[in-house]
Amino acid sequence: MSTSSASPAARRWWALALIALAQFMVIMDTSIIGVALPRIQEDLGFSQENLSWVFNAYVVAFGGLLLLGGRLSDLFGARRLFSAGWVVLLAGSVLAGAAGNVAVELAGRAVQGVGSALIAPAALTLLMMLFGSEPKELTKALALYGAAAPAGGTAGVFLGGVITEYVTWSWVFYINIPIAILALVAAPALMPSGGAGARGSIDVVGALTVTLGLGALVYAVVRAPETGWASAGTWGVLAVGVVLLGVFLAVQAGRREPLMPLSVFRAPDLGAANLAQLLLGAAWIPMWFFLNLYLQQVLGYSAFPSGAALLPMTALIMLGMIVIAPRVIGRFGPKAATVAGLAVLAAGMGWLSLIRPDGNFWVDVLPASLVAALGMSLAFIPSLGTAISSARPEEGGLASGIVNTGYQVGSALGLAAMTAVASSRGADEPGDPSALTDGFSSAFVGAGLIALAGAALAAATLRSARPASPAEQSPAAGR
Repeated sequence: MSTSSASPAARRWWALALIALAQFMVIMDTSIIGVALPRIQEDLGFSQENLSWVFNAYVVAFGGLLLLGGRLSDLFGARRLFSAGWVVLLAGSVLAGAAGNVAVELAGRAVQGVGSALIAPAALTLLMMLFGSEPKELTKALALYGAAAPAGGTAGVFLGGVITEYVTWSWVFYINIPIAILALVAAPALMPSGGAGARGSIDVVGALTVTLGLGALVYAVVRAPETGWASAGTWGVLAVGVVLLGVFLAVQAGRREPLMPLSVFRAPDLGAANLAQLLLGAAWIPMWFFLNLYLQQVLGYSAFPSGAALLPMTALIMLGMIVIAPRVIGRFGPKAATVAGLAVLAAGMGWLSLIRPDGNFWVDVLPASLVAALGMSLAFIPSLGTAISSARPEEGGLASGIVNTGYQVGSALGLAAMTAVASSRGADEPGDPSALTDGFSSAFVGAGLIALAGAALAAATLRSARPASPAEQSPAAGR
């Protein structure tokens, strides 16, 4: 049945499918490049230290501009911004896939991040427009939308391996093109046209300062092993980043219509839950990044087996988020689930740090990665639900944008820091399995300590101990 002849009720669920597809693709674009990284490094000449920028360029742009994307959605309409985001993502995907050098590749990834920052908040706004008036239907819609995030992560790992092995790494970016065209054709027919007309100005200064500030911090940390932690260049760039973020906070405090009203953090648990999400991203993403490199650069896996090797871990994440985490939250409450999840994640990282230069998948990777995946899935849903439900109903969209931003920022800063740690311990010596293993092991230890710190801070700062409702358990803000 075509969507044009479908009933309004059926068309609404087709619209939800498109919204879930958007969430799927936004998350897949973070995971699909993992297996392809060694090929990209070889073809374009990335150094081991700078390779993390293939991920960070996307995440810094995505996380830094999410709040602006939400504001633009309010001003110009969610459907219009949703479509505009797909156009930008399509352009970035073409640029990244066709890149012949490092600079063009990173530019393409940044443009992809901008597109995703427009798509993600508009998609959630559209979902609320379609289902917000019916709580029972909204719970179902949020569950389906939330499941798209782990599904995108799982599919990205597997597809990245298949595409890199049997086609070429460029297609990990080109795969977005037909999906973007489909979304652009379907959105006008499926999505509600309302939602525009909010009055106000665009906080351009806030958007620029937060994005450039985060970028400066990440750049300084990634470059520190090469330039030296004590060098004037490292501290100068760090200082610039801190000043820019300070300007951002000052602008938010002084504007009548800021991107991020600081008053939202008066809500109990909102700041604590966002801190948990930030540290969760800072621990999880380095593990995923360096595990990919260990499989290929030390164990000698080619792209497809490397992607397949991570399928058990990503499948458990999906199962954990949809089935296990809601039950744990319902019985023990979101605080206990968050603390336990971060502690289990730390244990998995500690186990992964025991990797060997002559190791194998069954002993060195599979059991530890499954423990880490269980911890991630347990911690993510309750901390996310707490962050969103802590805000007032009229600030739910803002809270969603803030927690999404926090996770992406934590991902970028955590990966930058662990890249610096790994490089200082031998991970900058491709071709030397022992040195690489020492570097990757150090990164796992560092990421585990971040997760452990997250567990301790969540235990000390989260106050919510009640079981969450189904709507609160649903990963509505994405991952």
